[in-house]
Amino acid sequence: MAFDPTQPDPAYLAFWDEYHLCSLTTQRPDGTPHVVPVGVTYDPGAALARIITHRASRKVRNISAAGPRGMRVAVCQVDRARWATLEGLATVSDDPEAVAEAVRRYADRYRTPKPNPERVVIEIALDRAMGHG
Repeated sequence: MAFDPTQPDPAYLAFWDEYHLCSLTTQRPDGTPHVVPVGVTYDPGAALARIITHRASRKVRNISAAGPRGMRVAVCQVDRARWATLEGLATVSDDPEAVAEAVRRYADRYRTPKPNPERVVIEIALDRAMGHG
């Protein structure tokens, strides 16, 4: 079932607050999918999903290669029969305030990450949400 990611029902939002690793799917320059495990935070009020990562990672290089408009991506989490997917345009930011907000949200959902001067945030401007359970 697809719906507006800015208006999740309480159960869907609660699922995104639980500790679950997710997968991020980007596209390599040759068009093949690149799927990696990530920690994701979901902010329906801002219509954003955020992923903190190292600026030299393949996922960052894939998204950056798409240009300033960004790359269409999906993040998904699964727990038995429950699943949730968020989709949208991903861009990469090294803005200190954006990175700090992403780190704060990551710490709330997962754990406080170690300092990393090479950290950036992948911000996904959400336009679609799906899920079951």
